[in-house]
Amino acid sequence: MEKSERESIQKRTQFNIIKDDPTRGEGGYGVGTISLENVTPVIIDPENQDVFIDMGALHGRSRVEQKVSFKAKKDELVQPQKYWIVWIALDRGEEGAFYSGAGACEIIVSKVTKEGSKKRLGHKSMPEHVNSLDKAIKRKFSLDKLDDISKLLLKNFLVDFNNEYWEGSPEELKKSL
Repeated sequence: MEKSERESIQKRTQFNIIKDDPTRGEGGYGVGTISLENVTPVIIDPENQDVFIDMGALHGRSRVEQKVSFKAKKDELVQPQKYWIVWIALDRGEEGAFYSGAGACEIIVSKVTKEGSKKRLGHKSMPEHVNSLDKAIKRKFSLDKLDDISKLLLKNFLVDFNNEYWEGSPEELKKSL
């Protein structure tokens, strides 16, 4: 095996997303992994005033992302529609469960399909998605990019989903929405 091939394999095995701690604190393979067990992707459709949970977003396969060919430039999109993916972290404290982190990132998708194709065009920034997910995992709040309508939709969704979670959440979340 060549050196560059071996380095490539090593780079791929250094970061894994898995459930729970496989090493139980003992080190070895799996050290440095993170858990998405308590993170949920919430999709906001401000145009239709719809908010829903879509676990497919964890793998880039939400309802919004399916059958979409993503492009680097937004100007290639015809009749674009904006969606938001908000990564919500949930934790449990002495008072009960609460929303402990959130990060928002946008997805823009054409309303019409490309000629001769079943796929629509779309745009999303992978670094933005990774950074937003990272904020939620680190129990921080990054919701300043959301427009006012989307903030209100998200707040109503979180309160309606479980008011006790909302009441126990940090003031930073409540003020940002």
